[in-house]
Amino acid sequence: MKLLAIESSAVTASVAIMTEDILTAEYTINYKKTHSQTLLPMIDEICKMTETDVNTIDYYAVSVGPGSFTGLRIGAATGKGMALATGKDMVAVPTLEALAYNLYGTDKLVCSIMDAKRRHLYCGMYTFDEAGNLKRVKNQCLISYEELADMLNEMAVPVFFVGDGIAAAGDMLKESLKVKAFFAPAHMNTQRAASVAMAAISRINQGDVVSADALRPDYLRPSQAERELSEKMKNNE
Repeated sequence: MKLLAIESSAVTASVAIMTEDILTAEYTINYKKTHSQTLLPMIDEICKMTETDVNTIDYYAVSVGPGSFTGLRIGAATGKGMALATGKDMVAVPTLEALAYNLYGTDKLVCSIMDAKRRHLYCGMYTFDEAGNLKRVKNQCLISYEELADMLNEMAVPVFFVGDGIAAAGDMLKESLKVKAFFAPAHMNTQRAASVAMAAISRINQGDVVSADALRPDYLRPSQAERELSEKMKNNE
């Protein structure tokens, strides 16, 4: 089985090719360029370097959110376009689930967090069992810093944070948490297409694949334009 994975939910752009259980190639850049500038050239580069014909790819996996609305749309459109052109199925991977794979094998509660602005985080919680299988403790959600700290204190177990939400909320969490907390370092803390691929393989083994037409980003909350329209309609009532 050969899988091409795409990650574009935040500033980081990342693509990877996984062949069976071998990471054949990964190209990641964490720099302020738009994903419309980076993704296709990056995919072209790793395919050329590994002499991969896109027609030999069995599945396309995409990180579907939450995250940047624009980034998610670009990643989804890129993956869908390639899947449609080659007639292959896709795997929709929740972004926070993929982030948890950066900490594969830890015996601690994994708390994947991404900065959602306005003192809120996108958050998902996971554990790994003894066989290395990912178990979902809490579905992806939008949560305030304070609500997350209170929830973790109630759970009363050691927690390992991963994601760019650490930069935004790390200091507050360190002050508020009563449980032992660990924070992923820089080389483990950004979104990676290889982790998207690992999460995708688990889903493929469970038969969780979708057609290119069916794949949709999961924003978790309305866009700014939708929020402004809703507010305007309320004010006009």
